[in-house]
Amino acid sequence: MAAEQEQRQEYKDDSDVFQRNALLLIDKMVEMASLIQEDTSELVDEILHSIFFMGEITVPEFSPRQLFVDDVDMFDYLKETYPEPFTLYSSRLPRRSPFSCVLDMVVHLEGQEHEDNIRETLQELVQELKRDTSKNVLYSTTICISAGNSADPVRHYGVSMSTTGRPAGQILVAASCLNFWEEHVADAVMSYYPKKSRKTYFDVNIQLPADVRCEAFNIRSREAISPCLSCKNMFGLVTTKEQVWPYGNCAEAESLSNLVSEEEVRQRVQRNGNWTEENQGRAKRAVENHLRNELKKVGFEWDNQFYTAQRAIAENDGEEEPLPE
Repeated sequence: MAAEQEQRQEYKDDSDVFQRNALLLIDKMVEMASLIQEDTSELVDEILHSIFFMGEITVPEFSPRQLFVDDVDMFDYLKETYPEPFTLYSSRLPRRSPFSCVLDMVVHLEGQEHEDNIRETLQELVQELKRDTSKNVLYSTTICISAGNSADPVRHYGVSMSTTGRPAGQILVAASCLNFWEEHVADAVMSYYPKKSRKTYFDVNIQLPADVRCEAFNIRSREAISPCLSCKNMFGLVTTKEQVWPYGNCAEAESLSNLVSEEEVRQRVQRNGNWTEENQGRAKRAVENHLRNELKKVGFEWDNQFYTAQRAIAENDGEEEPLPE
């Protein structure tokens, strides 16, 4: 009886944190979008779907209506302005984790060249999300910054997976491999995913040019973090660390995916191992099969499509929709 009560209390505590952090992130995204001259409504749309999906697979479940139970005006405003996430969160998969959308919004807000401002803004946000809880719910702990070389003014950012627990992490790493990350990076992750042992039939990694900058930092403390052994195995990063984190969870994957998407850098990346189109197809099928199994565990009925972010209806109509008071 005592164990059951403790478990129920833990579920309640987790639910309270999930709801608080979800609402805080959504509110921050709407606020930041209003401060940016260019149209970033697709990022608001995307994070709504990603968070609603996370609520769908969490225990206990959290529907959009339950999230906004104390703020009906905001619920109505968001549903009218961003209708797709409210209808497709229970059938389509997000392509990435919620905090990845937050990162993109912050980069738009501060400007990609203002590295210190981006890190400071994320630090302040994470400190607010972390308040009064020991669990990392809906936010990342690490940011990675990469560039074509030390003199390159263009930075490429990435954050670690903002998920709690195995099912969500496994699902979103698979989704990113199949529909978000650049092919070279996705292939390196798929060489291991979902295990920590390398596939013999698809033993693929990449070697970055020697002058590429790739640095990771703790978001809260802002201290530099050495690459883990997983990132060394996938991307050839130099490290003395022996820690092997789940492949694809680290911030380096997203940051390097953005970097290698640049044609000039990609041409200088060396792909090692037994890569063939046939082997790649086999690895993708293995990832998708594992993804389907993970989705079955959480009772998610996937329609075989990944969610595509939409612009706000008010923006498309050329009208400005006032935020609820």
